[in-house]
Amino acid sequence: MSQFMDLNLSRPVMKALEEMGFESATSIQAQAIPVALTGRDMIGQAQTGTGKTVAFSIPMVEMVNTDEDYVQGLILTPTRELCIQVAEEIGKVGLYKRVRTLPIYGGQDINRQIKALKNRPHVIIATPGRLIDHINRRTIRLNTIKMVVLDEADEMLDMGFVEDIESILKTCPDNRQTLLFSATMKPAVKSLAQKFMKDIEHVAVKAQEVTVPLIEQVYYEVPERQKLDVLTRLLDIQNPELAIVFGRTKRRVDELMNALITRGYQADGLHGDLSQRQRDTVMRKFRDGAVDILVATDVAARGLDVSGVTHVYNFDIPQDIDSYVHRIGRTGRAGKSGIATTFVTPREVEHLHQIERITKRKITKLPLPTIAEARLGKQRIAMDQLVDAVAHNDLSGFKNLAEELLEQHDSLTLVSAALKLLTKNTSEVPVTLTAEQPLRVKGPQNRSKDRRGPARPGKQFGGGRNTAGRSGGKGPKKDARPRKKEPAFTR
Repeated sequence: MSQFMDLNLSRPVMKALEEMGFESATSIQAQAIPVALTGRDMIGQAQTGTGKTVAFSIPMVEMVNTDEDYVQGLILTPTRELCIQVAEEIGKVGLYKRVRTLPIYGGQDINRQIKALKNRPHVIIATPGRLIDHINRRTIRLNTIKMVVLDEADEMLDMGFVEDIESILKTCPDNRQTLLFSATMKPAVKSLAQKFMKDIEHVAVKAQEVTVPLIEQVYYEVPERQKLDVLTRLLDIQNPELAIVFGRTKRRVDELMNALITRGYQADGLHGDLSQRQRDTVMRKFRDGAVDILVATDVAARGLDVSGVTHVYNFDIPQDIDSYVHRIGRTGRAGKSGIATTFVTPREVEHLHQIERITKRKITKLPLPTIAEARLGKQRIAMDQLVDAVAHNDLSGFKNLAEELLEQHDSLTLVSAALKLLTKNTSEVPVTLTAEQPLRVKGPQNRSKDRRGPARPGKQFGGGRNTAGRSGGKGPKKDARPRKKEPAFTR
């Protein structure tokens, strides 16, 4: 495994990386950074969770001349969430070099962004729709750009930004360096690269490396009506530090979140109908541990990078392989282990086997948890809390009371009572969730009915990539310009 110290990085960047806790480079970082530092155009093919943001953040920061007060770097991202996260990452890597960054995205007051531009940022991180708005207003000029990064290029093209991206790239100088990062090399991505990039170096992380061996993948075959009971029993047994539960639609997220709260769990929901302020509040509570279960749609959870997520639950099986890999990649990050659990109805078992075939990874089937196992799980959690209190708390102020109690009751009875009081009070309160239609593997005979064209071998199944399904019902929220498809809260 490569070390960052072997990549000939500047002292300010190395200091920032050390402060961020980075020592060893991931596969995509070790391959991409040396190429990018040479100034060549590059395509980096890597899934989410592989460290690609740092892979382009370092060359971007190293490229910037902080003695010059103009925009030198541009990073395009498909969504607001990713825009903000990338800006934060660039800010961390460029901290000691004093690189100024500015995120530009739809949904935020454009006049506020215009005011922020007067601080002369070195690097702009933007969503395509909002950047075009600034270009048209002449509040941003790209004639001084030295490096452009297209992050999640396949996602941006899927969302309908091809015209905006081409317009933006035409506005940048011809002698710029272009770095393109994409999980897949679809024809549209290749076409974009051929049109706007020169002397391209291609680096890639193989798909089987992306599914991360540190993530334990399991599934339960469970009827739709029993999913909630199985989920809450698993939560009681496994006691995740932080967990993300994925639902297929906005309605599912709302209903499931309310059901978990009704049963006594600390949960909150995330989907495309939330305002940016609501979303920020939810994410702050989740990161701070005020809630330990986040229920989310695929689109809402795109780009989320929360450390400490120990468990992912696919309450509804995802429609395509990209979504599956993205979902399970929310855990097992930064070298830590994680568990990814998928609920499969009997009619969806073949759909799961498709995922196994494509990822070349066996997903272990487990027996359904019982009420007795859940009860025992809660009791063990209470026991751990009691043992932890003995080890880490000053109990001197309670010992006189303890002695008084021991005069009246035996120690076994007292400890049993303490465990009972500490046992998490959750119960299987009857809750009815609106049933979701099962996904089915799309056979050759059905492909002509798919209005979006033939299925892509090895990548898509289960009825196609339906926009409503991915966003959670009504489709994603849009950027300031109504003709674009930029979700308000996605990757």
